[in-house]
Amino acid sequence: MLFFEGLDAVPAEFGPSAVTIGKFDGLHTGHRAVIGRLRSVAAERGLASVVVTFDRHPLSLLAPAFCPEPLVSNAQKRELLADAGVDATLMLTFDQSLADLDPADFVRRVLVDALGARVILAGGDFRFGRKGAGDVALLTALGAELGFEVVPIDDVRAGEDRPDAAERRASSTWVREALESGRVAEAARVLGRLPQVRSVVIEGERRGRELGYPTANLDPDRLEGFLPADGVYAAWADVDGIRYPAAVSIGNNPTFEGVPQHQAEAHLLDVDIDLYGRTLELAFVDFVRGMRKFDSLDELVAAIDDDALQARRILGIDE
Repeated sequence: MLFFEGLDAVPAEFGPSAVTIGKFDGLHTGHRAVIGRLRSVAAERGLASVVVTFDRHPLSLLAPAFCPEPLVSNAQKRELLADAGVDATLMLTFDQSLADLDPADFVRRVLVDALGARVILAGGDFRFGRKGAGDVALLTALGAELGFEVVPIDDVRAGEDRPDAAERRASSTWVREALESGRVAEAARVLGRLPQVRSVVIEGERRGRELGYPTANLDPDRLEGFLPADGVYAAWADVDGIRYPAAVSIGNNPTFEGVPQHQAEAHLLDVDIDLYGRTLELAFVDFVRGMRKFDSLDELVAAIDDDALQARRILGIDE
């Protein structure tokens, strides 16, 4: 996949293309359906398939108090888009100059002049340009003037876990709600993949090793991805392309004093390897239990024993 970080990075000869535009936070099943349609349209017409996205949520500039925490880092988003099979991604810096662009100027400068758009895929609620003044009707009118076609795209819907629940539009908001409640299996269904975080392993207090369960502590300052709610989870841990089963604790470990809030530490099952300074990626499979304070170390060790047992069961690992 070609990756353009800003308009200046797009070659002058680039295009013609089929384009879709959005935040693509998390690249969930709805996003993947759009990209699948984009690739199909592009292939039928001999065009390059291009995603236009942003380096941050627009609300981080326009209304910071209402801006949600991102589900993925820009690096993760880039990797996910490459895996989805698009030919190119243009990541725009969402600054005041971009926010102030007139809708018609945005279409001309970004979509037509830079990308040579011949087809633009857009949902019914698509808005663009200063104060979101541009809509699909305006985009269609501009297409007639500037030589591109607007292809409508529909929402992708998925059922809730409860069998009596109505279908719901796949969205980053739904994924975030599920993760904030610890429902990682539900989040995985909406994402179409396991929710993941990654960071560099740093030294901790070594309490886990003293209890017979060494853990890898993820550096919160370098964390990429959205941590689920406090609790214990069954997960897969990836180090240098090798996957290990793991039990992951998220929270402040209330049995001990002075542990930072909402930190992640992973116990890799059946292996004891030096991970300090290495990048560890966690893919969450299912919730095991909530975070609890134990009255004694014996109670804590018994709970950790059971956590490992439950993680094995969830991951399908034989003892």
